[in-house]
Amino acid sequence: MDRQLLIICLLTAGINLIGTLAYAARIAGVRTRRIAMSFALFNILVLVSRTSNSFLGPFLAKRIETRLTNGGGDALLYDFRMILGSATIAVAIGIMLVPTGQRLFARAIGYFQVHRSTAKMVLRTASPTGLRTVREAATPPRLAQIKALAQQRGVGWGVLVANALAQGLITVGVVASLYAGYLNPEFRVTASQLSAVINGFATILLFALIDPQLSVMTDDVIEGRVSEPLFRRTIVWISISRLVGTLIAQLFFVPAAQFIAWVANYV
Repeated sequence: MDRQLLIICLLTAGINLIGTLAYAARIAGVRTRRIAMSFALFNILVLVSRTSNSFLGPFLAKRIETRLTNGGGDALLYDFRMILGSATIAVAIGIMLVPTGQRLFARAIGYFQVHRSTAKMVLRTASPTGLRTVREAATPPRLAQIKALAQQRGVGWGVLVANALAQGLITVGVVASLYAGYLNPEFRVTASQLSAVINGFATILLFALIDPQLSVMTDDVIEGRVSEPLFRRTIVWISISRLVGTLIAQLFFVPAAQFIAWVANYV
C-alpha cells in the first residue's frame, strides 16, 4: 500500500468511525436526560461524517488519474476494495467503542450545559484535562452486554435491513461513481456527479425511515415505556446493521459502477 492509498483509507476509516460513534450520543442523551442537546451533538457528528465523505472525491479522482497516467488502471479495483474494507474495519472498531463514546458524550453534554460554547468544548478535548477524561472513560464492552444482544432488539428486521442498504449505498456512492468514470472515460465527469443522486437517495431513506424510529424510541425511554438497556441494544443493533452495510457495499461496488457508467451515456 503506497502513501496516497494509505491516506485515503485512513480518511475513509475516520469518516465511518465518527458516523458510528454518533449513535452513542443518543445513549448519552437518555442517560443525562438532555435529549435536545444530544440530538444536536448527534447531528453535528453526522454532518461532519457526511460532509467529510464528499472530500474523498478529489483524493479518489487523483488516484484514478495517477493510475491512468502510469498505466495501472487495472489495479484500481483492488484499491477501491481496500478503501471499502477500511470502512468496515472502522465501523467494527466504532461498535466496540460505543460504551466509551456514550460516557464521553455524557460528559461533553454536561460541559456544554455549563459553558454553552462548542469551541470551548472542542478545545477542551485536546487539552490535558480532556485527554485524561478520555482515558478515564475508556471501557470495553462487557460480556453481559454482548450476551444481551440476543434479547429483544427494539426495532424490526425491516428497519435493520433498510439501514444496512442505505449505509451500503452511502459507503459505495462516491467510489462507484468515480470507478464508473474509469469504465466510461468519455463521460467521466458525468459519472462522478451521479454520486450525489445515490447518496441523496440513501440519505432520504435514513432520515425518513431510520431516524424517526430512534426518535420515537428515545421519547419512549424518557416516558418510561422503554428501558434504557433495551434502547442501548437497539443502538448497537443499528450500528451492526451499518457494519453489514459496509459489507454489502463490497457486493454493490462493481454492479453500481457499471450501472452508473451506463446511465452516464443517457443523462
